Amino acid sequence: MTVAPVQAPRSSAELISAETPVLAHNYHPLPVVVARAEGTWVEDVEGRRYLDLLAGYSALNFGHRHPDLIEAAHRQLDQLTLTSRAFHNDRLAGFAEGLARLTGLDMVLPMNTGAEAVESAVKVARKWAYEVKGVPADRATIVVADGNFHGRTTTIVSFSTDESARAGFGPFTPGFRVVPYNDLAALEAAIDETTAAVLLEPIQGEAGVVIPDDGYLTGVRELTRRAGCLFIADEIQSGLGRTGRTLAVDHENVRPDMLLLGKALGGGIVPVSAVVAGRDVLGVLRPGEHGSTFGGNPLSAAVGSAVVELLATGEFQRRAADLGEVLRSGLEALVGKGVTGFRARGLWAGVDIDPTLGTGRHVSELLLAEGVLVKDTHGSTIRLAPPLTITREELESALAALGRVLG
Repeated sequence: MTVAPVQAPRSSAELISAETPVLAHNYHPLPVVVARAEGTWVEDVEGRRYLDLLAGYSALNFGHRHPDLIEAAHRQLDQLTLTSRAFHNDRLAGFAEGLARLTGLDMVLPMNTGAEAVESAVKVARKWAYEVKGVPADRATIVVADGNFHGRTTTIVSFSTDESARAGFGPFTPGFRVVPYNDLAALEAAIDETTAAVLLEPIQGEAGVVIPDDGYLTGVRELTRRAGCLFIADEIQSGLGRTGRTLAVDHENVRPDMLLLGKALGGGIVPVSAVVAGRDVLGVLRPGEHGSTFGGNPLSAAVGSAVVELLATGEFQRRAADLGEVLRSGLEALVGKGVTGFRARGLWAGVDIDPTLGTGRHVSELLLAEGVLVKDTHGSTIRLAPPLTITREELESALAALGRVLG
C-alpha cells in the first residue's frame, strides 16, 4: 500500500498565492489567512492574533463560535440537517414563531442569503401590488435609494448606483425608480399608482454607515401608508442588535410592512435569511410560487432559534448601546487627528480618513499590522462593526491602534 506523503502546513503567503489561479478574482481581501477564531479574536495560520472589528459584515454579531450557537448547531447535527420544504421538520415552527414574536410581525418566509431575502421581497411586493392594490399586470414599480446595497444578483444590481456593481452585467431588470437617500420630497414625487413598495436600508451600510435624519423613517412610513404601498426595510446588516436596538427602525418606533433579515440570523455558522411581514402581505404566496431547497432547513432553524433566544433577553442590544457610546467618544477624540468625520449608531461606524493620509485600504493594512481587522469602503472610509461581545478594554485598544496609525 502506498502512503501519501504528509504535506507540511502551508504559510499565509503560500495559501494566498495558491488562491490566485483557482479562485475567481471577485474579492480583494486583506493579506491575512484566518485559521481559528473565538469570541472577538481570530488567529492566522502562523498563530498571530487579531481583534476582529468587522464581524463578517455583522454576520458575527455574537462573536466567533458563541457557545450557545455552537451547542445548538452540534445538537441539531446529531439529529437532522435537511429535509427540503417537501416535508415538515420539527424545528421550523419554533423558529418562525420566535422570529415573528421578536419583530412584532406575523409570518416568516425563510431563505438562506441576504440577496435571496431581497429578491423574495421584490417578488412578494409585485404580487401584492397586482392582487391587492390592483396595479395593472407587469406595471408594478419599486422605489429605492441612491447609494443602496441590497446584494449582487442581476435584479438587485439593476437598481444599484455603484457602477462597479453594474458595469458589464446588463441588460438590467426594469421596474425600479431611484431617488436620493434621506430625501422625503424626492421619495414622495417618485411614488404613484404603480408603486408596489419603497425598499430602503434604515442605515446604509456599504455606503459608509450613512444614517438618515431623525424623522426620515417615520416620514417614509407615513408616505407609504398614505400612498397605499409597502415599506420594505432591509435590516440585513443593521438589524439584530447592531445599532443598540433589535432593529434600526426601532429608533423611530417604525414598523415596516416587510422586514428583511440575514447575516447575524445565522450566528456566523450557517447562512440564514428571512422575509418577515404581515399576514396580509406574505399571504399572497401560494404553494409552488416561490421556494428554496435549503430555506428553513432544520440546522438553520435550530441556529436561528438560538439567535432569537439570545436577542430576546435584550442583553446584546444594551451592550451595543452602551459600548456604542465608548466607540463614539473614541472617534470624537480622533476628529482633526486623521479623522475628518464619522457616523455611528450602536456598535457600527463609518469613519472618514483624511485622504492625505491614504485610502481606506491603506489604513486597513496599517491596522492589520497593529493586530486589528477592519474593512474599507469607498475611498478613504473604513467601517467598524465589532462583535457585540467585545469588551470595553478591547474596543478602547482598537481605537488606540487607529490613533497610532493615523498619527
